[in-house]
Amino acid sequence: MKTAVYTGSFDPITLGHLDVIQRSSRLVEKLVVGIGVNIEKQGLFSTRERIDLVKRCTRDLDNVEVRSFEGLAVNFVTDCGANVMIRGVRPLTDVAAEITMTMANRQLNDHLETVFLMADSKYAHVSSSLIKQIAPLADDQQLARFIPREIIPDLRDKIRDSND
Repeated sequence: MKTAVYTGSFDPITLGHLDVIQRSSRLVEKLVVGIGVNIEKQGLFSTRERIDLVKRCTRDLDNVEVRSFEGLAVNFVTDCGANVMIRGVRPLTDVAAEITMTMANRQLNDHLETVFLMADSKYAHVSSSLIKQIAPLADDQQLARFIPREIIPDLRDKIRDSND
């Protein structure tokens, strides 16, 4: 595999996301992290902020590129010159939905292959939604168990601003 694409909302990026990015980057020559833009959903972070956060957390990975996209992920993968989509799977919550999405993606692009990376067991319960729920109540030490330390100040600022 030369190029693969890992898509998600990354609102915010978690240690689980970062684990999948790091592991995927070792499997391919180039990994594109695609930050999906859903105009119908109001994210905590803007698209530009999410791109910046992911770039900051992956700056030591020379073969990782971070881009945003709108529309279908299968089209974005093709636009990136890839035919492999990486998906991180949390065993307790994601398997059924990911299999359904993979089958739909194959109908949309029969050249697309999906590679599943099982989440590390210490991140199997971590989601961006969980982060948004616990961040106002957790201290920085606790948050560092779920998100990269370097983005904790950004998350704190965003939560403070949204409460003003």
